[in-house]
Amino acid sequence: MCGIVGYVGGQQAYPIIVKGLHRLEYRGYDSAGIAITTDKQLNIYKQAGKVSDLEDFVKDKNVKGNIGIGHTRWATHGVPNQLNAHPHKSGDSNLALIHNGIIENYDSLKKALIKRGHVFESETDTEVLVHLIEEIKKNEKVNLFEAVRLALNEVIGAYAILVIDKENNEEIIAARKGSPLVIGIGKGEYFVASDATPIVEYTRNVVYLEDEQIARINKKEALEIKTISNIIKTPYIDELELSLEAIEKEGFEHFMLKEIFEQPKCILDTMRGRINAKTGEITLGGILDYEKKILNAERIIIVACGTSWHAGLIGEYLFEDLARISVEVEYASEFRYRNPIITEKDVVLAISQSGETADTMAALELAKQKGATILGICNVVGSSIPRLTDAGSYTHAGPEIGVASTKAFTTQVVVLTLMALRIAKEKGTLTNTEYRQIITELELIPKKVEKVLELDDLIKEIAAEFKDATNFLYLGRGYNFPVALEGALKLKEISYIHAEGYPAAEMKHGPIALIDEHMPIVVLATRKGNYEKVVSNIQEVKARGGRLIAIVTEGDKTVKELADYCIEIPACFEELMPLLSIIPLQLLSYHIAVMRNCNVDQPRNLAKSVTVE
Repeated sequence: MCGIVGYVGGQQAYPIIVKGLHRLEYRGYDSAGIAITTDKQLNIYKQAGKVSDLEDFVKDKNVKGNIGIGHTRWATHGVPNQLNAHPHKSGDSNLALIHNGIIENYDSLKKALIKRGHVFESETDTEVLVHLIEEIKKNEKVNLFEAVRLALNEVIGAYAILVIDKENNEEIIAARKGSPLVIGIGKGEYFVASDATPIVEYTRNVVYLEDEQIARINKKEALEIKTISNIIKTPYIDELELSLEAIEKEGFEHFMLKEIFEQPKCILDTMRGRINAKTGEITLGGILDYEKKILNAERIIIVACGTSWHAGLIGEYLFEDLARISVEVEYASEFRYRNPIITEKDVVLAISQSGETADTMAALELAKQKGATILGICNVVGSSIPRLTDAGSYTHAGPEIGVASTKAFTTQVVVLTLMALRIAKEKGTLTNTEYRQIITELELIPKKVEKVLELDDLIKEIAAEFKDATNFLYLGRGYNFPVALEGALKLKEISYIHAEGYPAAEMKHGPIALIDEHMPIVVLATRKGNYEKVVSNIQEVKARGGRLIAIVTEGDKTVKELADYCIEIPACFEELMPLLSIIPLQLLSYHIAVMRNCNVDQPRNLAKSVTVE
């Protein structure tokens, strides 16, 4: 949700913090702020809008100092304005705090603090927390590290926080629960952030804070970590694999476009080392120890949100079709609230790009309590979901900065395909010939995606025709039905055009009433999978004057005669078609959004990593 950056060391803090905030702006961009201490002075500057608005605001301000914290916000409590922007200060103006997450019991804490004489300036839950820390620090006569620990024992909710004290220009206190924090270790300096993107430029040595851990980050001392229950922990230092080049645009106008065009490489990277080209063997080391559990599972429950949920739907087709295992796909946000039936014979598979999705983590916690085997598919190394699950696989998509997910989706589908194929081979539900044919075709997918990307100019022309539409309908059947859902979501996310995805046959059960000459209909009509039925659905649309954009297999003549616009993609097996058919829909959404002057990488009201429920 929100982006957090902190620095303490020998350099000037402000340039480091601002650059970090720009790299984290995909996590939230309603408002931004910084706090810097120097010579026992605490300077706080904040502004509604983007990080660039904050930079303009502080041009003539004093931003000197070697310790500071910065924040870019995605609003939860309180409207996005200057008053509610972070950092928030304590009543005595000694402390400054930034926060990602939600303090659920903030109202009761606030009422108690008001009775003790505290006065609040904002509507946020965060301001309550910094006042609580101040109250404990004064009453218990403890240092800031201990005051934060004691305060967090009274807090219910999720948080990643950084706190500084103007009386101590050498120290930041950090803590997390349910929201990520990573600490970069340099020579006589430390960097703290919500993820590694602001840190990789300065150091590759990092420590990932665990849930309910607090860190004392003092530039002159070794890193000190303890739990909120006062148990001392030894920091474990990881080495970042992230490269600085991976988080730059590299000549593309937007991160989203760059990430769409990275998909051939990302799909190849996801398969690399997992398929033996000579033997065709699939090796998924992350789940090897739990393979028997999957083979003997009565069902697989896939939990996810948003785009990852759509990938999960494709996973349902793959596991049931290839491996003959019953699958249920659940919205993580609803799963735990309906008292689901989970047994020790179930495998619960979580899918998340960030590995920090709060709803998905809550669903996993419930499944763990019920004794199920819990697995994960995730993109971000060191994130919370990989640490929570029994085992799993990384997608190796690389950092995804655009808020609307693209390469994360296709690489998730690749991992699901590899898992389903591996289990199918072990169960004997595919013949050796069928298995090898799919493996061979899968290895050709990166080149075929490159071929689809060559259609970018054509798709841009189509986008120009439909950029002013107010509604879209996306139709697909079989493996292409989840692709229709994902295509509609992409358009909604970045262009703000209302769009719905439907199984093509369901169109007659309601949506057909919407179709007229103003309604663009995107139909996934590739040859494999109920092709004749989809052609029939297309004819129903044409009979009602709908404007048709069809995704078809190369050489198709039947649909070409019916559709207003055709986008031809290479032929491939039905099971792998989503990896190709989604690409034109991503590009169509992108170009429409650009033509509508929308902020493609940072669409309104959205954030990349949803770390609150």
